[in-house]
Amino acid sequence: MSGEHASVPVAARVRRLEERLIDAGVVGQDQLDAVLASMLKGATPLNGARIVARAWSDDGFRARLLADANAALPEVGLSMRGGIQEQRLKVVANTPRTHHVLVCTLCSCYPIGLLGPSPSWYKSEAYRSRVVREPRAVLAEFGLHLPDDTAITVWDSSAESRYLVLPRRPDGTGGLTEPELAALVTREGLIGTAAV
Repeated sequence: MSGEHASVPVAARVRRLEERLIDAGVVGQDQLDAVLASMLKGATPLNGARIVARAWSDDGFRARLLADANAALPEVGLSMRGGIQEQRLKVVANTPRTHHVLVCTLCSCYPIGLLGPSPSWYKSEAYRSRVVREPRAVLAEFGLHLPDDTAITVWDSSAESRYLVLPRRPDGTGGLTEPELAALVTREGLIGTAAV
């Protein structure tokens, strides 16, 4: 990347590229809007919640999901296809002793199809830099206070690899159905800034 563009926000650089493509007649604004609408169709945190609910309900699916998430996703009617290339998804499971949190330190790489459009705080420079240096403090700011003996692992997404947190199943949910379990899962839980 040339020095003159390094300080320009990614969104501004993308918009400049769009404008150049439109001006050159390579693509029209309507075509760009249609591609974006198609990409976002069905992109919702409910997809990630369905994955978690299945993993909480089906130990075999959970094992397959943790071993090879891309291969397991079709079992719930989802995939990481879309866009230019298929992205690799790794699912990381929280345990009583380990908590995972996601970030993209370079920009805002994020599994949109499974979590919906990313929240503004996920894209902020403050979150991207601080969660790596002081994850416990950042999680506390989100209202998530973890015991001192809980290890926190920060996963850095990239253009090729995306991550999803498998939160711990809440106590007392043994009799719930998958849809009822899915209703408990938040986007923040899938990112790791909340317990569920």
